[in-house]
Amino acid sequence: MENPSSAVEVLVHGANTLFILMGAVMVLAMHAGFAFLEVGTVRLKNQVNALSKIIADFAVSTLAYFFIGYWIAYGVTFMEPADQLVVDNGYSLVKFFFLLTFAAAIPAIISGGIAERARFGPQLCATLLIVAFIYPFFEGLMWNGNFGLQSWLEARFGAPFHDFAGSVVVHGMGGWLALGAVTLLGRRNGRYRDGRLVAFAPSNIPFLALGSWILIVGWFGFNVMSAQTLEGVSGLVAINSLMAMVGGTAAAWVIGRNDPGFLHNGPLAGLVAVCAGSDVMHPVGALITGVVAGVLFVWTFTAAQNKWKIDDVLGVWPLHGLCGVWGGLACGVFGRQALGGLGGVSMASQLLGSALGVLVALAGGFLVYGLLRAIVGIRLSQEEEYNGADLSIHRIGALSHD
Repeated sequence: MENPSSAVEVLVHGANTLFILMGAVMVLAMHAGFAFLEVGTVRLKNQVNALSKIIADFAVSTLAYFFIGYWIAYGVTFMEPADQLVVDNGYSLVKFFFLLTFAAAIPAIISGGIAERARFGPQLCATLLIVAFIYPFFEGLMWNGNFGLQSWLEARFGAPFHDFAGSVVVHGMGGWLALGAVTLLGRRNGRYRDGRLVAFAPSNIPFLALGSWILIVGWFGFNVMSAQTLEGVSGLVAINSLMAMVGGTAAAWVIGRNDPGFLHNGPLAGLVAVCAGSDVMHPVGALITGVVAGVLFVWTFTAAQNKWKIDDVLGVWPLHGLCGVWGGLACGVFGRQALGGLGGVSMASQLLGSALGVLVALAGGFLVYGLLRAIVGIRLSQEEEYNGADLSIHRIGALSHD
């Protein structure tokens, strides 16, 4: 061999590129899970709209992130000759693809909260603004060390904010952005009568379950492949994800009294919560994190719908927003060596980082959707909502009739 070290280097770059590409494809597949979870939860007259929103949002997210968002977060652009882009087997390109699938999860999360009454065009405009500016700003702070925040946290509290796979950076952001959107949109017509909740039954439980299972499987790419290199991959992340998923399922099954909606969202609550500390927790700590997340989701979803009258269709604020924040805090608890974790975490940093995520997302949600509501309007008319988003926006229903 002329240069063995060079050959090994090429092999390593190629293997890392393939590894992160597989992760990107797995997380891309999760968007089908978002779609079918929403399709199964909304009423029949809004199923086409649910499917259309997810794929259109992904296209807009890609353009926004490629040209603006990735540069804001990481200072990287792709406006250079292709021969320079393929250095290291194009690893930098595939890394963009992988992180794009995270960014595009934000509007996919929001979609479930605003279902059945949001206008299509304004929602795509909101996606553009969120993925180009708001999400990358916080992503860059926490995952790229922008503006020195992480360095300050480490110097002040002994460790930076730790969020390995995005409990707060991705899920928390999506959930709290959605709360702003849901609040500004208002409740669906007929959802509350004389101050009492009117049940809008899910249209298709098998589709809801399919969406949950697609998300569960894809989540192992979301978490494990957040290592971004083969050298950094850890079986601990996989087992912790599994334990949190099972914990969330069991808790939602018991607390939710066999309700299939709770049962299939419980594992997602556990997976949301374990993202942050999946690389540092002991499996028992991950299990407890998942159990708490499952209970938290069922209780807050029920309270939001019945007591607080927040018409969040899929419960994305409890599932992603609140369970995401719990995940950020749980990392500071169960990541400690005293509780079997690997250490290197600070509870103060986890508190501050999680609180900042909530603040940025809430402010961003009210700003973006508030501007759009004032300028173009964000809600379907009462007649359009009654007829359903499928016929009102897309001119076709989910079921054809000869």
